[in-house]
Amino acid sequence: MNFLAHIYLSGNNEQLILGNLIADAVKGKQIDNFNNEIRKGIVLHRFIDSYTDNHIFVKRSIQRLEPVYKKYASVIVDIFYDHFLAKNFHKYSTISLTQTAHTAYDILIKNYNILPLKSKRMLPYMVTQNWLEGYANLIDLQRVFNGMSRRASFVSGMENAIFELKKDYSDYEKEFMLFFPDIINYTNKVLISDIIG
Repeated sequence: MNFLAHIYLSGNNEQLILGNLIADAVKGKQIDNFNNEIRKGIVLHRFIDSYTDNHIFVKRSIQRLEPVYKKYASVIVDIFYDHFLAKNFHKYSTISLTQTAHTAYDILIKNYNILPLKSKRMLPYMVTQNWLEGYANLIDLQRVFNGMSRRASFVSGMENAIFELKKDYSDYEKEFMLFFPDIINYTNKVLISDIIG
């Protein structure tokens, strides 16, 4: 799952949202630099990623891409799934995608001083290019893949991922629609059980 899904799955707890958004930039003991609620968001992010990586429908999406994109296949699927969430956001939330996106940007900006360096560097691009709403359309999605391809450590080919999405669009969308209710239920159980702290 990518940014939009992690925001959605955090509910309306700002600190949980913040932790979930910065989790990939927080390594090892750096987690101790944050308050308990932000730490919960970071841990929740990791639970979500682990569940997602092991889900049958996500694996099916990844397997379709692996022959060409190797280790980047799962990263590409994360973006595909944020696209389908953005496109179908009204089915999952009474709050608009626009409002959700701008609330998330506001949370990040308000907490800028405590963001990890990687998140601080990313934030201006995320806000000015409106990544979260941009996931809904293929033109902005292409820009996301172009940027990811430029930043990849190795030749990734991610700039071509949009063609894979177009080619098997209905299959990826179906897999997302089958997967997403499961991750919602799983996340709700994790939050209720309080196993994240």
